[in-house]
Amino acid sequence: MISRMSHSVAPTIASASLRSTVVAPRRAWSRAIALGCCQIALLALGCGGDSGAPAPPAAPARIVVTSAWRDGATIPVRFTCSGAGARPPVAWRGVPRGARELVLVVTDPDAPGGRFVHWTAYGIAPDARSVPRRVREGRNSAGKTGWTPPCPPKGDRPHRYVFALYALGRRSGLAAGAEPDRVIGALRGALARGAMTGRFGRR
Repeated sequence: MISRMSHSVAPTIASASLRSTVVAPRRAWSRAIALGCCQIALLALGCGGDSGAPAPPAAPARIVVTSAWRDGATIPVRFTCSGAGARPPVAWRGVPRGARELVLVVTDPDAPGGRFVHWTAYGIAPDARSVPRRVREGRNSAGKTGWTPPCPPKGDRPHRYVFALYALGRRSGLAAGAEPDRVIGALRGALARGAMTGRFGRR
């Protein structure tokens, strides 16, 4: 009786063992494929923070920056991709003595692919009180020279757009069309800084 039972149980155990050896690799392959698809999707969406521009350096906050909206308020549509995409006016006060050049950097720290540079303007005279109509500009993260308007993905929470002005104690030596990283690198050792923020989102 016992020998017949052992013979009948043995095939069952063997078949179960065979099924587990077949299913396990299938599950491993499924996990690998799913992981690969997720990685591809993340790359396509630009979700990795490492691809963005470096953060501008810290400096004493002495300069007061203003524009066409209150600090922290919503950016008017005419300055965004939902409107004309016009370059916004930027003014300031409080530039310290000893400044040799002013540099403006506008960034979106909430961009899906990391910090996105919307505008760099430099070579600005230290006695200027606003961005001149004609100013030396660098390339932005969209690969174009000059201003590129806020245009966050639809459905995102409103992004922050930081307008930061730096006072340098030396001339940057930056040529027109400089890459964002070079402009940000030239800000090290700035005498003073001032910033204001605008917000914008698309439904």
